[in-house]
Amino acid sequence: MERLKNMLNNPEVRGVVMTTSQEIIEFRSSGVKDLFLLTETKPQALEGAIVADRVIGRGAALLLVFGRVKQVYAKLISEHAIQVLQAASIKFDYDKAVPNVINRDGTDMCPVEKLTMNITDPEVARKKINEFLISKNIIKS
Repeated sequence: MERLKNMLNNPEVRGVVMTTSQEIIEFRSSGVKDLFLLTETKPQALEGAIVADRVIGRGAALLLVFGRVKQVYAKLISEHAIQVLQAASIKFDYDKAVPNVINRDGTDMCPVEKLTMNITDPEVARKKINEFLISKNIIKS
């Protein structure tokens, strides 16, 4: 995990996954885009993986549960994400916990955290996140 934490010191790296086969996958986009795309294109990479990320909100936590990761570290984590990870018995550590992840312009709750606030099923969350990313032209359908 220390290796992954250190990789977050690179300002271009938003998150890092180490698969069970020791493959390193870096996330470079902000938000949940890269994590979501990994659940779409290579879901087996997350199973049993360890993940380090700059920010983990409820939506990202639900995607991590969907992927069946083993362990998570976050520089910043929301209390909602903590609840999700605890409920799934995923081992996690963090530097700072906050009530909510805030959106990029600092005016409201992160839209993905807000979107998933009342969702407990990781598959339902993944579908809602997919719809959101498409609606914002972040990914193509």
